[in-house]
Amino acid sequence: MQRRRLGPHGPEVSAIGLGCMGMSEFYGAGDDAESIATIHLALERGIDFLDTADMYGPFKNEELVGRAIADRREQVFLATKFGNVRREKGEFLGVRGDPAYVRSACEASLKRLGVETIDLYYQHRVDRKVPIEETVGEMARLKDEGKIRFLGLSEASSDTIRKAHAVHPITALQTEYSLWSRDAEAEILPTVRELGIGYVAYSPLGRGFLTGQIAKPEDFPADDTRRNHPRFQGENFAKNIALVHELEAMAAAKQVSAAQLALAWVLAQGDDIVPIPGTKRRAYLEQNIAATEIRLSDEELRRLDEILPPGAAAGDRYHATGMASLNG
Repeated sequence: MQRRRLGPHGPEVSAIGLGCMGMSEFYGAGDDAESIATIHLALERGIDFLDTADMYGPFKNEELVGRAIADRREQVFLATKFGNVRREKGEFLGVRGDPAYVRSACEASLKRLGVETIDLYYQHRVDRKVPIEETVGEMARLKDEGKIRFLGLSEASSDTIRKAHAVHPITALQTEYSLWSRDAEAEILPTVRELGIGYVAYSPLGRGFLTGQIAKPEDFPADDTRRNHPRFQGENFAKNIALVHELEAMAAAKQVSAAQLALAWVLAQGDDIVPIPGTKRRAYLEQNIAATEIRLSDEELRRLDEILPPGAAAGDRYHATGMASLNG
């Protein structure tokens, strides 16, 4: 497995990570045994960067990851997140970034994960009611106490990133980034590169849409939250699937899968970018790993830019409430 560094002075991790969210919620029913086997296979194949969050499940995903790594903690660079507040039954209660909540959330995550230290601790969404300086200040205190090693932000605006970084160095910024979600190229990527912050790309396969496995909205399980996302509905779906068909044709000509081509494109955007494709099945994990060996020519990169330029995808990437929490 190739390695990449999160920022010029940050930690070194596997060139791709493993997003664990779908193992516990949002993308249909999970299978804990298969999910744990997938995590173990990832570690065996050199993927050491695991991504979870307290809200996934809710709470169950951290417990699942904790069980999976209990006897192999030293092999893992472990990332989790706080800020999206949920009850046990799943109700969303908003976003919090006040110091007291930051501390209590960290303590709870450490317990669920069964670890003494979180390697990378992200603020999942920015609390617009609390100055970012206060949130990051508490995160820095947790670092001083040895409870976390590195600080991260997710879906934060360029201005917020700069303010946070002035309080304490931010190691990684995570946002959605793929061939059909290229918003970060305008301001976020230039900002983190200027500041020496690593960039972690979640949903690099477009929430599974760029894999070519989804032919119609009904292919999603009844309890799959993607059914509620604008890009997967009505006319938007029809427009977006036409783009995927072009991606599939190019992938077939290169004798790779559409998913591998899409992931190879993200990897080609810079050695400072670490995508974290999510999967709960070993077969798909192996396909994602194989994408790290794919090299794209200048002509192939140009063609992909033609097929899926910035803004090509029809529809917002979240419903209205989700969109309101972005770029905080």
